[in-house]
Amino acid sequence: MSGAVQVPLRSPEEIALARRAGHLAAELLDMIGQHVRAGVTTDELDRLCHDHIVKVQGAIPANVGYHGYPKTICASVNNVICHGIPSDKKLRNGDIVNIDVALNKDGWFGDSSRMYCVGEPGILARRLVRTTYEAMRAGILQVRPGATLGDVGHAIQKVAEREGFSVVREYCGHGIGRIYHDEPQVLHYGRPGEGLRLEAGMVFTIEPMINAGKPGIRHLPDGWTVVTKDRSLSAQWEHMVAVTDSGFEILTPWPDGYGDYPAIAA
Repeated sequence: MSGAVQVPLRSPEEIALARRAGHLAAELLDMIGQHVRAGVTTDELDRLCHDHIVKVQGAIPANVGYHGYPKTICASVNNVICHGIPSDKKLRNGDIVNIDVALNKDGWFGDSSRMYCVGEPGILARRLVRTTYEAMRAGILQVRPGATLGDVGHAIQKVAEREGFSVVREYCGHGIGRIYHDEPQVLHYGRPGEGLRLEAGMVFTIEPMINAGKPGIRHLPDGWTVVTKDRSLSAQWEHMVAVTDSGFEILTPWPDGYGDYPAIAA
């Protein structure tokens, strides 16, 4: 354990199990990407992910029933910040959508999310999606023994605000392992040198939610869906990372590589 907050320090054997779960989450996001297109419903994407987790990966969908959540994935479209519940609403050309997946494999959780563009989104939407990726990347690149969570949050905040965007403050990254949401809480804003000091063996997610407008949020009556208060667009990316002796390891690497996005390397 480390510091005032009790943060598990994982053994190499435990990180191997977390890595296995993380790789499955990344593979699931790779699989579903080919199905994200105009005319498909988020319910259809949810069913595909559920069947893949259960029938192909031999894992357990972690979100189903979690605090009463009814579906396998979170599908957050356009001005939805997070926790969008899949429905019969069809995706349209120009939409941006975050798909957030979580599964349990042999007692260990894997959790990751990616942004997908439906057809040709507008200039602002594309800039938001890319900036949010770059903000996540900047945060991950701060991860190393001796760095602080304030370093991570500050790096994310700096990239977002440089482009005139804002960081959602009500939701954050989290420790993950045998517990879905564990310590530490990973804020996506902060000051350099402040907060928990990182140690090798820590495992957590970095998952900034960035709004094109102001940071305010609003909860919909379904009790889950979170939208931007000013109806501006929102984007999110998420990786699981482990702190290593010399830096970090991404536990949810994309099977298809980085494509047009900058690589994230320690």
